[in-house]
Amino acid sequence: MNLNTKAKEGNTFDAIVVGSGISGGWAAKELCEKGLKVLMLERGKPVEHPHYDTATKDIWAMSHCGLLTEEDKRKSFIQTRHYSFRADNKQFYINDLENPYHEIKRYDWIRGDVVGGRSLLWGRLSWRWGDLDFEANKKDGHGVDWPIQYKDLAPWYDYVESFIGVSGKAENIPHVPDGKFQPPMEMNCVEKDFKTKVEEKFSDRKLTICRTANLTEPVIGRGQCLYRDLCHRGCPYGAYFSTNASTLPAAFATGNLTLRPNSLVNKVIYDEKLEKAIGVELIDTSTNEVMEFYSKIIFLNAATLATAFILLNSTSGRFPNGLGNGSDQVGRNLMDHHKQAGASAKVEGFDDQYYSGRRPTGVYMPRFRNIKEQRTDYIRGFGLQGGAGRGGWNHSDKIGKELKIAAQTPASWQMNLGGYGECLPYAENRVTLNTDLRDKWGRPTLSIDCEFKENEKAMQLDMANSAAEMMEAVGYKNVKPYVNTAFPGNANHEMGTARMGSDPKTSVLNAFNQMHEVPNVFITDGSFMASSSCLNPSLTYMAVTARACDYAVRELKRQNL
Repeated sequence: MNLNTKAKEGNTFDAIVVGSGISGGWAAKELCEKGLKVLMLERGKPVEHPHYDTATKDIWAMSHCGLLTEEDKRKSFIQTRHYSFRADNKQFYINDLENPYHEIKRYDWIRGDVVGGRSLLWGRLSWRWGDLDFEANKKDGHGVDWPIQYKDLAPWYDYVESFIGVSGKAENIPHVPDGKFQPPMEMNCVEKDFKTKVEEKFSDRKLTICRTANLTEPVIGRGQCLYRDLCHRGCPYGAYFSTNASTLPAAFATGNLTLRPNSLVNKVIYDEKLEKAIGVELIDTSTNEVMEFYSKIIFLNAATLATAFILLNSTSGRFPNGLGNGSDQVGRNLMDHHKQAGASAKVEGFDDQYYSGRRPTGVYMPRFRNIKEQRTDYIRGFGLQGGAGRGGWNHSDKIGKELKIAAQTPASWQMNLGGYGECLPYAENRVTLNTDLRDKWGRPTLSIDCEFKENEKAMQLDMANSAAEMMEAVGYKNVKPYVNTAFPGNANHEMGTARMGSDPKTSVLNAFNQMHEVPNVFITDGSFMASSSCLNPSLTYMAVTARACDYAVRELKRQNL
């Protein structure tokens, strides 16, 4: 008995954080800095900053000259659906054969499987949401009303931006609030030309450089961006924000963090007598041992679908359908941005100009639809992102002198803009527990039933037509609109499944990301989102996480948890 008691004590912490991605890293940092002893559990393999295997390798120094093998594609057949899965970063991604799921409708579940999660893989666009986003559900009646507004998050956006470093330009657009920015990256000559001309012809539109978590000035412990555009390999200079380069070192510096990789969480342990969560059960993926760890509070940051799995798999007498699921909202309202609709064009002139470096971000046109004038074919809106560049250099059809001459002559300039659009929260877009299909460890899996509907399809057409309209209006040539709608999941912005709300009957979490029915469990990954906006969500995850941690620690001190 004494041995068991000591073992349990050794596995007991003030807080457990499940997941080490963008929000999990922030949760660990904030809780550690507030004095809590924190255990971070990550299902994936260790990756330690600044040791990223391929970060500085030349392509010819890699096996198969940096090309994916047929075996790579076989093991990660879902991951290959996404542009970011490459031979030089395949080690960051999950093995789909070992981690299956059932696609009732096609869903591209893109997953990291390392410490740092998708903070090593994200596109780094960092936009604040504004009142337009937080008020949308209430105004048009879709989903549930957000229990927070922009004013509640504004100081936390300040806090997060100051720490991670966001380069960008203030534009004074109310629905895309300005923030605390490092100097912006520079547009190239064609992008500047497009900006000038399109803003003259369309008074409701503005082109800006993307606000991105790439440093244009160094911060303590991290260097500025070198314009290598190899972010997907992991940055040894810490020039973009990741858990590994930023929040994890801050958490370790407190002496309060214990990190445990190779720890696949099965469920949250709920104590019926205490009426609270007391810990988590996990499988050590390196030994297959089932283990339990205990804490006063739990932060679930496993990413939207993995968090939904944990909740649905955490059954008990009180919660036969999943932890905190009295509302039947766990797993529902799954959202992702829809993309791959826009236009491209040839730009004449500028043949004597080029650009230096490989800027790791593009340009952005914030939402201009359904701001004042309301369309009749769809609600909500989209933003456009892309950029201009020159092709060329690949002249495999030439040899000798002709090749040398051609290789010194880049192709003409091209402009491309593609949309990222808002997906409405549909209750029938959901995940459920699948006990027939098992993963490598014998656990049940998820069935995913999600699709874009008529509102998103109508918006896709307008993305293409409006992008083409602008390119034609400024005189660009060979304008080609396109609609090649990606499947849900492929934007890598999955949200919903445990939404915030004021009413426990229609939501899972309250205004501080605290489970209505299990108050010592907090969820601050994308699960909490009540709507999706058209803006990249990661900065909002970070701000909400910092705010929730502040609240959780105050409640602990008041002995309310």
